[in-house]
Amino acid sequence: MWQIKKSGTAPSFLDSVGTADLRYDTPVAVVNEESDRHTDLKVELHKKLLDLINLSALDTMSRAQVQAEIGDIVHEQLAQQKHALNQKERMQLVEDVLDELLGLGPLEPLLKDETITDILVNGYNLVFVERHGRLEESKVRFKDDRHLQRIIQKIVGAVGRRIDESSPYVDARLADGSRINAIIPPLAVDGALLSIRKFAKIPINMAKLIEFGSIPAPVAEVLRAIVQARRNVLISGGTGSGKTTLLNAMSAYIDGTERIVTIEDSAELQLQQRHIARLETRPPNIEGRGEVTQRDLVKNALRMRPDRIIVGEVRAGEAFDMLQAMNTGHDGSMTTVHANTARDALARIEQMIGMSGVDIPLRSARAQIASALNVVIQVSRLSDGRRKLMSLSELTGMEGDVITMQEIFRFKMSGRDEKGRVLGHFEATGIRPKFMSELADRGIALPPDLFRPDQRID
Repeated sequence: MWQIKKSGTAPSFLDSVGTADLRYDTPVAVVNEESDRHTDLKVELHKKLLDLINLSALDTMSRAQVQAEIGDIVHEQLAQQKHALNQKERMQLVEDVLDELLGLGPLEPLLKDETITDILVNGYNLVFVERHGRLEESKVRFKDDRHLQRIIQKIVGAVGRRIDESSPYVDARLADGSRINAIIPPLAVDGALLSIRKFAKIPINMAKLIEFGSIPAPVAEVLRAIVQARRNVLISGGTGSGKTTLLNAMSAYIDGTERIVTIEDSAELQLQQRHIARLETRPPNIEGRGEVTQRDLVKNALRMRPDRIIVGEVRAGEAFDMLQAMNTGHDGSMTTVHANTARDALARIEQMIGMSGVDIPLRSARAQIASALNVVIQVSRLSDGRRKLMSLSELTGMEGDVITMQEIFRFKMSGRDEKGRVLGHFEATGIRPKFMSELADRGIALPPDLFRPDQRID
């Protein structure tokens, strides 16, 4: 016992962490703003722990061991200061102190809550979370903006990024893969802002999407056939519409014998195959050097003998290199793009080709798109918070200067129920896709009546 109490000349907690990181002119966070006594006790105990704990010992112990010893120290301090707490209050106090010492303070309970998908911090005293597609205010609070900024520094420092007045915003990720965006004053007017898109510990697969009603089972079979037939796929949708989730689910249909190279700004994809080479971009260093862009990685990926290239999201000139890869033997590649409709997605890709710096006529750019892409899938987040596949379209070529595209399936909305949930159903448009011949050549069969016009698909 008492492995973490200081003795002799052991380095102090403050020496190990540094006064800039845990200087206590600012108290710890308020997990429940209605419990002033709990907050005051936590502040007081945390100050005491700065003098009592040897951080070098913490590094060699599990959280359970630290919790046991912290618990004993807390109980001892409570007895000395004559604070009367019941067992539940003492346990909560120990958890809060541990979260501050070892984790991300008041964010820890939210990160552990599996029902939460997004955490949105709008300043130190206002935190929202998303559950089941709907935003709600949380009771979690930080003590003040300086404490919130300390937590942000802890997050970005752990992954080798930085955030300060000269670089006041950053994209990073937690150890579990959760995506982080932070922006601090002077760009954030009312205090630091933090957004966390949580990383699903268990990937959402196609079976789950069918269960949620995002995709009907017959359309999921078509998606399976598209992937197995090595059609090039573009998934389009707005922020938070489920593009990456669908990309993950579709990737499960890729043959395990194929070599897959993934390229992302922030690693989020959760592919289940073993033969995967994962690449991630790098921002410039403090001197403005060393940046590695998605375009650099796409070019490098072509030298890595990939069977398929998966780009998490195209945003700029890498779209041109991605199309080139799709046109030169890397069939079955997939990527996502921000757009509100399938037609808008093609227009965005067209604009990105212009951002590549390659001087190419408009008609040639559109011909590249029409030749490279086979399927565009549009997903959307409905007003009731649910994510849906809204349409599945096939590119069929060019007519003059226009890319021709035909919609195969669509989700048709019909109103709302008494709880505000969007009502509707999936239906076929009656167009038989051209890729059916490609499926037949590969021995992949789909029910012929699946594409009957105006057929309701459940």
